[in-house]
Amino acid sequence: MSKGRAEAAAGAPGILLKYLQEQNRPYSAQDVFGNLQREHGLGKAAVVKALEQLAQQGKIKEKVYGKQKIYFADQDQFDMVSDADLQGLDAKIVALTAKVQSLQQSCRHMEAELKELTSALTTPEMQKEIQELKKECTGYTERLKNIKAATNHVTPEEKEQVHRERQRYCKEWRKRKRMATELFDAILEGYPRSKKQFFVSAALPPPAPGLRGAGLILISLWPTGGSGDRDR
Repeated sequence: MSKGRAEAAAGAPGILLKYLQEQNRPYSAQDVFGNLQREHGLGKAAVVKALEQLAQQGKIKEKVYGKQKIYFADQDQFDMVSDADLQGLDAKIVALTAKVQSLQQSCRHMEAELKELTSALTTPEMQKEIQELKKECTGYTERLKNIKAATNHVTPEEKEQVHRERQRYCKEWRKRKRMATELFDAILEGYPRSKKQFFVSAALPPPAPGLRGAGLILISLWPTGGSGDRDR
């Protein structure tokens, strides 16, 4: 045994007696060893020997539960506690518990704030991002300048004319599609074969869903130029 370990073992009874009196709660030898090993460097054998010695001297109490021994301070050495003292201690415990909860909540708030600050951009990173945004804005400004300087812009009048022509063509297309649908429905109503066979026999391309193909067939056969051409 080293000199330091021997000195610790010699002072073990005093250390353990003081510890049990301060804590005033039951401990096993393993508990005491685990709690004091790092602080005082006591070995387990020294702890067991010191506890047994203190129990034999009557300085602490020993209780046996099965194969385990429990040690605690002699309660006769402590003053009797009145009900008023117990109530005062209970009130103190409640106050301290509330204080602990308040401190824990403050710690959580500070941890959240620290996490937010840690995830935020640093000043150099922010300056770099500002420079990149300025460069991007300069590119957009130059692009907008080139667009405004172009001479092939579509005037509002031209745009309106294209819109009106599109509406006219769409209206005509819907009208011819409806006419084609009605025409083919009338033909197929008395036709003894399937729709597909009819288109094959008539040498026409098969229609798309909704007879859109039939509408295109009729449009291709119908003279263009509006309702005036049909009247003629």
